[in-house]
Amino acid sequence: MSGARLMAVHAHPDDESSKGAATLARYAEAGHRVMVVTLTGGERGDILNPAMDLPDVHGRIAEIRRDEMAKAAEILGVEHRWLGFIDSGLPKGDPLPPLPEGCFATVPMEGPVEALVRVVREFRPHVMTTYDENGGYPHPDHIRCHQVSVAAFEAAADYRRYPQAGPVWSVAKLYYNHGFLRQRMQLLQDEFAKHGQAGPFGKWLEHWQPDHDVFADRVTTRVECAEYFSQRDDALRAHATQIDPNGDFFAAPIDWQQRLWPTEEYELARSRVPITLPETDLFAGIEDDQ
Repeated sequence: MSGARLMAVHAHPDDESSKGAATLARYAEAGHRVMVVTLTGGERGDILNPAMDLPDVHGRIAEIRRDEMAKAAEILGVEHRWLGFIDSGLPKGDPLPPLPEGCFATVPMEGPVEALVRVVREFRPHVMTTYDENGGYPHPDHIRCHQVSVAAFEAAADYRRYPQAGPVWSVAKLYYNHGFLRQRMQLLQDEFAKHGQAGPFGKWLEHWQPDHDVFADRVTTRVECAEYFSQRDDALRAHATQIDPNGDFFAAPIDWQQRLWPTEEYELARSRVPITLPETDLFAGIEDDQ
């Protein structure tokens, strides 16, 4: 489909680069309009790159993460929109402490749903992507991102909902990202072993039993995007506070990844157009005039 529009909804800056970034880059290069919507500013995110763990960075984390996001969007060739909600942080402890007052995961749903509906009706995407009901992993902002995205997908097409948010728009398809699959990690770990190397993923695989890879059973759509893996990694490195360039994420050579697992995975969660599964294209079934 020519001239299609894709919207990827994420909780924090950097999520767009670690979840489906090569897909975004592929469609952007093909001439489609691609927009990333980031719901929070990532203000409470930890600094995960030792080289960036500096007092000046801690004092300007919100500003720095905005700059990082701008660089990542430029690398991927996508448009970007902030929704402006406050990062909830990832609570730690047993029992877990209460979430900060006024953070994204605690504000009433109506506010973020209306804000996202407004962007959907303005951008008029044919396809939206977001997280599943588990948030991909159980960060409160990721779970709320799922809830808000699904609600906005439904509400944007309903003239009775948020009439002040612009003319209704019916998004044709909604997908969940499923990027962290055990089989992919095992293939890469096995490749390290073939080359006489220990590999970085053993500690993950020890605690991730094969019969617990429930997400693999939910995948409906595999998008070929291997030639954009380097672009994906460059975008992720742009989030310098959030990723260690010497860390495990970059340990497997790109050519191994391209050969062993050249796709990114999704689950078709909602469709308003006829579909045939499995798919290889997020825009499958959508006509040019829709």
